[in-house]
Amino acid sequence: MMTDPISDMLMRIKNALMARHKTVVVPGSKLKLEIARILKDEGYIEDYRVVEEKPQIKIEIVLKYDEKKRPVIAGIKRVSKPGRRIYRGYKELPRVLDGMGIAIISTSQGIMTDHEARKRRLGGEVICEIW
Repeated sequence: MMTDPISDMLMRIKNALMARHKTVVVPGSKLKLEIARILKDEGYIEDYRVVEEKPQIKIEIVLKYDEKKRPVIAGIKRVSKPGRRIYRGYKELPRVLDGMGIAIISTSQGIMTDHEARKRRLGGEVICEIW
């Protein structure tokens, strides 16, 4: 039984990047779809699509590499875990590599980046950091 599906998704992405795979498939959920949407919007992945399979949907993520075949994502870190949730007010949200990376935040108005949460003056649970 998997206790932390978000951490599983992030590690699958990280392992696929290290192995230089073009795509990676992860079990789907609404939260994972939102994380994939943010990764695409911020330019960390090329694309994602939902694969309708019974009994559960899957998300196929197309990974992104630069012109020298290096992964665009240099690092991924899970911050808030099931055993230890990390919540921050908008003034205390982390700045990943002084703004060079992003933190994904779960707020009362949905999942968003730390930049967007600061702009909207929203705090919430810090899901992960990506740079």
